[in-house]
Formats: sequence, C-alpha cells, structure tokens
Amino acid sequence: MRSKRSAPSRPSGGGRRSRPPHDPAPHKSGLAPRKAIQLARRHEGRQGRGMTDTLTHLDRLEAESIHIMREVMADAAKPVMLYSVGKDSAVMLHLARKAFYPSPPPFPLLHVDTTWKFKAMYELRDRMAAESGMELIVYQNPEAKERGINPFDHGPLHTDMWKTEGLKQALDLHGFDVAFGGARRDEEKSRAKERIFSFRTASHGWDPKKQRPELWNLYNARKAKGESIRVFPISNWTELDIWQYIARENIPIVPLYFAAPRPTVERDGLLLMVDDDRFPLLPGETPVERSVRFRTLGCYPLTGAVESGATTLSEVIQEMLLTTTSERQGRIIDKDGGDASMEKKKQEGYF
Repeated sequence: MRSKRSAPSRPSGGGRRSRPPHDPAPHKSGLAPRKAIQLARRHEGRQGRGMTDTLTHLDRLEAESIHIMREVMADAAKPVMLYSVGKDSAVMLHLARKAFYPSPPPFPLLHVDTTWKFKAMYELRDRMAAESGMELIVYQNPEAKERGINPFDHGPLHTDMWKTEGLKQALDLHGFDVAFGGARRDEEKSRAKERIFSFRTASHGWDPKKQRPELWNLYNARKAKGESIRVFPISNWTELDIWQYIARENIPIVPLYFAAPRPTVERDGLLLMVDDDRFPLLPGETPVERSVRFRTLGCYPLTGAVESGATTLSEVIQEMLLTTTSERQGRIIDKDGGDASMEKKKQEGYF
C-alpha cells in the first residue's frame, strides 16, 4: 500500500507567491472582498453566478466604500458622518444608506455650520436628513458667532474659527470617536497624502509622516486612548466617478451644480455669486447675470463659479471629460495661507 505524499512546503523566500483562487486581482482603486460585493448588490437583486465578472468600475468603488463603512462599524464606539451638503457628501450619504439598508445608517449626520453656506444648501440639508431618517446635528462655534466672524472682514480666521475649531468642538462635545468625511485624493495635494483611516491625536492633530499602512482592503481601526479616526470612504473616487455615480443612482444634489443665470461679481479672478444681502458690494460694483455653475460648494463668498452652459448631468459629465483643472481651483480657503495652506489646516484639525 502506497503512502500518501505530503504537499511540498512553500519556500520561505524568493519566487512569486500565487494569489489564492478566490481572491480576484485588485482594481486600481481597491476591491472589497467577495462577501462585501455580494452584500452591496443584494438589495438591487443582482445575485448569481458570474456577478463579479460584470462589475463596472462604479460597482467596485461602491463595494469598496460600503466595505469601509461596515469595517468602521465593527470597532467604532460612537461614529458620525460629516455632512457638508456638497456632491461628495451626497454620494457618501447615499452609500451609507445602501450599506445599512433597510435600516437607517446607525450614526447621525453632523453639519459644522459657518452660517455662510448657499441658501440652496441649507434647503437640501434639511430635506435629505428627513428622507434618510437620520439625526441631524448642526453645530456653530459660539465664539465665532458672538464675535461676528465673517469671510469679508476676517480672512483666514473665518475658516479657522467656524470650520476647524467648530469641527473640533463638535467632535469633543458629543464624544465622537470616528468621523466619516467625503474627501477624495484627487482633489488636492495634501488630501492625496491621506490614508482612508486617518488617525488624529487627542487634540485632533494630523501628522502625515505617522500613518498606518493600508494593504489592499485591510484596515486597522484600533485606537490609542484619546485618539480619534477620520475615515474617507470615497478616497479612491475621482470627480468624474462622483458625477457618473450621481447620474446612475439619481442622487439629489444642490441645483447650483447646474448652469443657470445668476447674479455674480468678479473679484481677484473669481466669479462670486451674490446669494443674499450680506454680500457687500464695492464702490461702482454691480452684480451681473451670468450663466454659471459650481464645481465645488462651500461658503458662498469664498467659492468661485465657472461660466458654463451645462444644465443636465450628461452635460456636466461631458465638461468633466474635457476639463484639465481641479474642482478646488475656485476655493479661496485652499490658498489663503500660501501653497501649504490646506496641509497646515489639516494638521491643525481641519477636515
């Protein structure tokens, strides 16, 4: 009787290790495990054999983001989702609702309000919070409010007090240990350095030189005492991905992203929309009606519009295919302290 031979042992070094047969090659933007992909698509009824063979790049990005959110919930004590009401926040909220369907996402929405957002943003914020069934927490820095800090008279101090300090105060007040954010790596140089799981000190500081490695879809969510995590589920998405996903999923967005005649003035090379009567006009300055839209949204006196005729999603996507500039070229806060402005803000606690 012949004895069975034992399988040869794998060499400890050298040679190329083969990938297990159940582990598909990772997409360039990351790929969630098969289990996560199946769960992400289940509610759409697209199950069965060969499912992974027909995934589009948007399916893969969606599955990755949902996997990240579920990984967070496995370890987080008190998570929150930052909601700025822009297009990235709209996609992130939609993904969260998919990830935990049919229940509402198990965390609240947090809007750190500067009081200077576009009127249309406030309208959509309240509507989407109601539709999602999620608690909406609106926080305003009381010191900034008392001192009347505004973007016209106080420059970078407006962002520091309303956004950076306001965010840190809100996180500390409610004791949130994990905060989801809608930042993407393709937006800006310092955001390209960020990991998906970004660890912050007890004072919310960020050190780009002290980040944990993230191999494939493996994330380490363990925190030291006092630490918190900022998690970016759509890090690997591009601006074009965002627009294509919004079109595919029919996600509600602020109408300011579409071109329409709007009252604008030109200052420092930017087209600024006069959204309410708090906008001080300079001597001889008169608002001019222009067909404009916005690629990014923030405080309206600090956000430049672009002249455009794109009034539909397909036309916006067509513009994205032809553009050669970043959407954040119109955000004054990115450059109000020089080329390293955004990285400095992030190190101080800005999202």
